[in-house]
Amino acid sequence: MNWFADNIGTIVVLLILILVVILIIVRMIRNHKQGKTSCGCGCEHCAMKKKCSEKDEDKN
Repeated sequence: MNWFADNIGTIVVLLILILVVILIIVRMIRNHKQGKTSCGCGCEHCAMKKKCSEKDEDKN
């Protein structure tokens, strides 16, 4: 029990970091399912627009 008490600060920080990473991954998955891009903007001026369009056409 002494080890736990000595390292409680590290354990709390680790749990917070794990929670933040999980929330980021969940948000990325939700955005992907909604068709949002990872950069947060549209594809109108993107240099890779045609590459994304090819993938979208393959899905249909």
